[in-house]
Amino acid sequence: MTSLACDLAQGVIPAEPDGRTLVAVFASPVAEFLLHFGRDLGYRTVLVEPDLARIGGTHQLASSVDPSFADATADVVVTDHDRPELGEILRAALDTPARWIGVMGSVHHAAQHIPALTGLGVEPERIARVRRPIGLNIGSKTPAEIAISTLAGLIADRNGRPGGFTF
Repeated sequence: MTSLACDLAQGVIPAEPDGRTLVAVFASPVAEFLLHFGRDLGYRTVLVEPDLARIGGTHQLASSVDPSFADATADVVVTDHDRPELGEILRAALDTPARWIGVMGSVHHAAQHIPALTGLGVEPERIARVRRPIGLNIGSKTPAEIAISTLAGLIADRNGRPGGFTF
């Protein structure tokens, strides 16, 4: 006799959608993989891109982060820390009840979101809600690897697990 967990893991029975939302901010190769794999993981996916000329693919689209989709189930992932809209987009995300907000970027580079948000008058305790770096430390380099690392980290965080090989 098999268990429910085994049946789910083997695809015998489908996982029930649990209302999670993944918001990828800024059209980028990483965002494409996040949205693709996110759908496979059961997320409702939304791409936020203020510059419509950058849009490709078929995604639910928004020009800013909005509480109508960035609710308490939402994980918001900003995929480009160099865009001039970074501060405004993050401030909008911080104005939502999103469960998790993070900005992609190496620990070896300055965190551009801090001066961007400070310049907009956002309080330090609100800025501290923004996580950086994001994802599990697996040495990811390609857009697909970064997306997998990020999604694995979100799943671990959502499930109260540390990630990695410690059980």
